[in-house]
Amino acid sequence: MHTETIEPPLGHATIIEAALVADSPSAESPIGPVRRGWRLSCSAIEWLFGAAALVIGLAVLASIPIVQFVSLGYLLECSGRIVRTGRLRAGLIGMRKAARAGGIALGTALVLAPVAAIAQLARSARLIDPGGRNDAGLSALLIAALAIAVVQIASACWRGGRIRNFLWPAPIATARFLAGLVTSNGTCSRASDASWRYIKSLQLPYYFSLGLRGAIGGLAWLFIPVTLLIAGMRGPTPPLGIAGAAMFAIVLLYLPFVQTRFAAENRLRAMFQIGPVRQVFRRAPLAFLISLVVTLGLAVPLFLLKVQLIPRDAVWLACLFFVVFTWPAKLLLGWSYAYGQRRPRPRNFVLRWLMRLAMVPIAAAYVGLMYLTMYTSWYGMVSIYAQHPFLVPVPFLTVE
Repeated sequence: MHTETIEPPLGHATIIEAALVADSPSAESPIGPVRRGWRLSCSAIEWLFGAAALVIGLAVLASIPIVQFVSLGYLLECSGRIVRTGRLRAGLIGMRKAARAGGIALGTALVLAPVAAIAQLARSARLIDPGGRNDAGLSALLIAALAIAVVQIASACWRGGRIRNFLWPAPIATARFLAGLVTSNGTCSRASDASWRYIKSLQLPYYFSLGLRGAIGGLAWLFIPVTLLIAGMRGPTPPLGIAGAAMFAIVLLYLPFVQTRFAAENRLRAMFQIGPVRQVFRRAPLAFLISLVVTLGLAVPLFLLKVQLIPRDAVWLACLFFVVFTWPAKLLLGWSYAYGQRRPRPRNFVLRWLMRLAMVPIAAAYVGLMYLTMYTSWYGMVSIYAQHPFLVPVPFLTVE
């Protein structure tokens, strides 16, 4: 099938097109070791910047109701891709695209910073002397600065969207960009098409669906044990609480791994099939133990962020910690499951049972900590339902 590739005029690549091809190898002429080292350094810095931008983006998405399932879906997809490919690096998804989006956000903020300062001065002048000379002058300056900033941002995105494009004006390139808009030579059409391709490449509906179904499956596993645990603590029937605690501990032994299998196969039914998980465990019991310890261990410190209700404006900052602590656990879960799938034979009987016996007290200790958090969390017993290791990476399901 022949696919026609339309490039922007004058050799400029739009930000969206540049992001789409950022991860694609290209044929290059031989270069010297110094230049090669410089390019590798720049590539590493871009990757690290993309990782930081991605974490911040996931935290912001997690703080938005309903949209937060996109954040969970991405984390599940990371573990799922590791299982499908058997490579840990396959779980590091979209760093280059995130770097470009983060560069646009940072560059836009830098360009708009002087505009915000002028707006503050204009607001003060209007309060002090409405309609006066300073008020009129600063208002006109604000309009001019805003118009220049909009043109600079649009031109910077058209020239590649890197931070240097925002900070370094390019009068000739900007004039060509504006001329293309005025003469209707296809610049707007190409930019809109490239933007749409970039949005589709983000696969946001897929991540949302995966996160929503993963949360539904996780809550289905947790609902009965947590409900019995709460009922035993509230009512005059302690045996219900004991039964709920025991069921909760058993669920913790399976839920991280069935959720990983669900992410790999993208089938909700896989969330409730423990037979295949047990078979993989037999081939990698130590890896399963390590991943369980890391998953539950990284989840425990985050309960400190549930002690006090967080203002709505600061929720994304709290979600930042939840993403940072949850992401490594998802990667490790995917690696342990993939490692078990690759092994040809089960490990010996004694080692398997030793690992099983070691996992039980770990799960029991986590349940004991959940009992204590009922007295420290803002929402009390109800907060146990919000199990961030398996559900949306947020401190609370509702905020004020």
